[in-house]
This record gives sequence, structure tokens and C-alpha cells, in this order.
Amino acid sequence: MPPRILLTGGGGRLGSELRALIPSLDAPSRQALDITSPGSVQAYVERTRPALIVHAAAYTDVAGAERQREACWRVNVEGTRQIAAAATATGARLMHISTDYVFSGDTGDYRETDVPGPLVNYYALTKLVAEESARLAERFLIVRTSFRPREFQYPVAFEDVYTSQDYVDIIAPMIAEVIGHADQIPDEVLHVVTERKSVYDLARRRKPDVRPGRRAEASVVLPADVSLNTERWQALRASWERPSPPSRA
Repeated sequence: MPPRILLTGGGGRLGSELRALIPSLDAPSRQALDITSPGSVQAYVERTRPALIVHAAAYTDVAGAERQREACWRVNVEGTRQIAAAATATGARLMHISTDYVFSGDTGDYRETDVPGPLVNYYALTKLVAEESARLAERFLIVRTSFRPREFQYPVAFEDVYTSQDYVDIIAPMIAEVIGHADQIPDEVLHVVTERKSVYDLARRRKPDVRPGRRAEASVVLPADVSLNTERWQALRASWERPSPPSRA
């Protein structure tokens, strides 16, 4: 019997894609598992005893986070603390889904070993604190990634904002690979995204009539270049694809 894998946020954008890719995932509803309720989290994890917890539940509305700070903190920080505590109590490994926004955006091409910050908005603050909360788990993997819906949702895209994010149907299979090979990943942090490009160039791939805009037009402060270096991720994938050496008699 394959090890049980618990997915939080199964009804979200990434979670829905992962459930389609890995039907065996245990993805309880919010009513069955409320990540902001210590009793709910502990009881569910103790009852189901997953080997791996993929924590994808998050408050992700960057502009909304400025207005609803308490709600954002409760989900992103307090929720992650509860999941990390439950993982440690039951011996599960925690795979925490984080974001490129933990970086300032001053340089781009950020590596897993680069120091995060300074942070440019409240959402970024909660996600960085969530990473530290995930580190409370005895065994953890922080996966920094970034994705959009399958279609670009806005009439304007910024030419001066650079990213490694991609559409969720491209990123989700990569996250599914990480889940499938989790026991072969020794790292504590891993960047899983695609190549560096402007948000405008990304938008044009699926919305050819999108209009170019500038970062200064945004309703919230955005980092200029949060592209992530993926050399470690590419090396891992290559190692999984290589055939195993023949055994010696």
C-alpha cells in the first residue's frame, strides 16, 4: 500500500490540479480539516497518520492581504504552525508550498541559499514567517514556486516585473514530481518554477491582446524581479531520469 499523502488546500488553484494528477491524495474539505484550528489539525493528522503532508492551503490575494491582514496572518502563519506541529507529533514529513515573494526583487535569479527579504508587502511577510513556521517541523521541505490560473485574468500586464512563475497547469505537474520523489530529496528548500520572463511576456502566451503596463500602476507594491534559480531542481530531475546502474552479481 503506498504511503498516505495529506494535501491541504485541495480546493484551491494548485490543490485542484494536484488532485487531478494524483488521485490518491487525501484532500479533506475545510470543514473536515480547518488549518487555523489546533484541535482540528491535530485530530485529523493523528487519525489519518500521513507519511507526507503537502501544505498548499494559503491566503494568496496579494492586494487583499493589505486590507485583511488578520485573516492573511491566521491562514498563512498560524495555519502553518498548526500543520508543522501535527507533522512533528506524528512523524510526517512536511512539504510546505511557499512563494518567490519572500525575496525583495532587487536582483532576481535567487538561489535556495540566498537570504530572503527585505519584504515589499504584507503577503510576502506572512509567507516568509510561514516558512519559519514550517521549519518547526522535525522533517520539512520548503518548495518556493509561483503560478497563475490557466488563463491570464487581467487586461494589463507589467513589462517591468520579472518572474519565473508560470500557469498552474504547467507548474502543478512539476510539484507532482516533487511529491512523487519526496523521499529522494535531501534539501530543506527547493525552487520549482520555469524560466525568467516578464509578466507581460507570460501573459501574451495565453492572452495575445493583453496591454503592456508598468509596475508603478499596481495597487500594491510589487517586487521588480523575483525570478528564481532552478539549477538544483533541474539537477534533481536529471538524476531521476537517469537509469540506475546495473547491480553486480
